[in-house]
Amino acid sequence: SMNLYMRIRDSWNRPICSAPGATFDLVERSSNDYNWTFEYTGRVVKDVINLGSYNYLGFAENTGACATAAGEVTVKFGVGMASTRQEMGNLDRHEELEKLVASFLGVESAMAFGMGFATNSMNIPALAGKGCLILSDELNHASLVLGARLSTSTIRVFKHNNMQSLEKLLRDAIVHGQPRTHQPWKKILILVEGIYSMEGSIIRLPEVIALKKKYKAYLYLDEAHSIGALGPYGRGVVDYFGLDSKDVDVMMGTFTKSFGAAGGYIAGRKDLIDHLRTHSHSAIYATSMSLPVVEQIITSMKCIMGKDGTTIGRSRIQRLAENTVYFRRRLREMGFIIYGNNDSPVVPMMLYMPAKIGAFGREMLKRNIGVVVVGFPATPIIESRARFCISAAHTKEMLDRVTTRFLATASTSNRLDHFKAALYPFNKALFLMPYILVFTMEYVDLMEKTMSFDDILMLKSTYRAP
Repeated sequence: SMNLYMRIRDSWNRPICSAPGATFDLVERSSNDYNWTFEYTGRVVKDVINLGSYNYLGFAENTGACATAAGEVTVKFGVGMASTRQEMGNLDRHEELEKLVASFLGVESAMAFGMGFATNSMNIPALAGKGCLILSDELNHASLVLGARLSTSTIRVFKHNNMQSLEKLLRDAIVHGQPRTHQPWKKILILVEGIYSMEGSIIRLPEVIALKKKYKAYLYLDEAHSIGALGPYGRGVVDYFGLDSKDVDVMMGTFTKSFGAAGGYIAGRKDLIDHLRTHSHSAIYATSMSLPVVEQIITSMKCIMGKDGTTIGRSRIQRLAENTVYFRRRLREMGFIIYGNNDSPVVPMMLYMPAKIGAFGREMLKRNIGVVVVGFPATPIIESRARFCISAAHTKEMLDRVTTRFLATASTSNRLDHFKAALYPFNKALFLMPYILVFTMEYVDLMEKTMSFDDILMLKSTYRAP
């Protein structure tokens, strides 16, 4: 994988030099040693259409109400708190943010954290431990996986968004209990995401909640990509399905995407949040959130809720939904293979072969389109893809320009592009052929070692050529 990565290393870590809005400016770089090192050319590529940032509602901007509010707070309070919240880092703005999050989600209480990744990895160990069972979707984010491992709980993985697989694990857990002792599990915790960031799929939440209630389990819902981006009121996947937030035991989300800021939150019952304040490593040891970041979140969340006295937030939610459906429809009409739910602003377009990753990314950048390309180990090696994130800040003209240039790029890179769907099974079989041959040879060798001489003679006579 290292040899493959170095060939296409220029597709990642590209330095931008502007706010990550609907467009951004990019610092050009070049390499004279096959991507081992890079040098800046001194040229800035202007107005690159941004299809890579998680700027779903367009709040990641350097102008407007959010930027103004964050600037005023910076002048008044500075940037850093230089303390944990348990010591000298707890300000009234932190508490206002947490009350606002709880109100937005319709739950009793909430707690904010300075880092989205740590919101999962440092809080799950405070919710489950030895003698507990964690059931995790196979495509869960690394922060959920790390948190589950740090908890020392027993972990079992179910197939992605597969309710039959999840129910089988739940049923087995109830029937058999813990290994060796067969004692009942202290707790069964189901970990799922609202939108899966590499697949664009939306969790089948009504079915998960039904199973959770049936087997008396607990549900931990990560809404990093879905909060703000789904639902008529932007309240995430719970809002999208019209469900009661009280049916989700632990509601987690981040401020890094729809709110254009940093950090994350956990929300739910008051006793849950009180427990985390005294048991979570992230709550006890981490420095409190920077106030300019807090102000950015408060201002954007009030806008979404309509508490700023305008309809800007509601119009952004509606525009994101319209852009998402339109962009996905255009790609399908052009013959591209895309994954995910039709309402998901995360749009993976399949490239399949690893060699296409670098070529597609470079060709799009030549046409002033900034895209994220993804390959192994983030995806299976023959399921490489480009992942687009749609924003409310995109205009219809921008999306039309993008899809037109997609078609030009596909035509340039592959003259037989309209056969790509038909050729995929052949490419996949061709790629796997060496592994199939090795496995077959090893299997035959093992059989010959374990079978008797008479059995081998009988087998050969059975398959003798006519």
